Amino acid sequence: MKNNTAIDNIRNFCEQEAKKILAEITGTLGVVVSTVDGFEVAYAHHGDLVPERIAAMASSISAIGSVVARESFLDDPSDITIYSGNGFVQVFLVNHSDENLLIVNIISDSTAIMAQVNHRGKRFAKALRELR
Repeated sequence: MKNNTAIDNIRNFCEQEAKKILAEITGTLGVVVSTVDGFEVAYAHHGDLVPERIAAMASSISAIGSVVARESFLDDPSDITIYSGNGFVQVFLVNHSDENLLIVNIISDSTAIMAQVNHRGKRFAKALRELR
């Protein structure tokens, strides 16, 4: 188990990165970092997003994505994208030693450029892996 200082460092890093993503990428509405069991670690958002609900749903989404990938004889997913008429959510799984530890969720409206969100989300996930 990590000590409180390490946990606080991870939380602070995640909050700073979440705020940067919102500032850097037009159309991003929120960034929520959560644990695989559905608890929010850090977040930044515009509007009415409820980070706790996003965190809980991300847990289920990552579990379902992993099962579907395995049943399809694919490797575990590194990210999952959910499209809607008004935008998309990208879910990035941050793993360490084949164990998913954190989930980065980036919620964007239809004005966001998906490739830009994807690139920034992958950079964020990689930085989190290296932070551990």
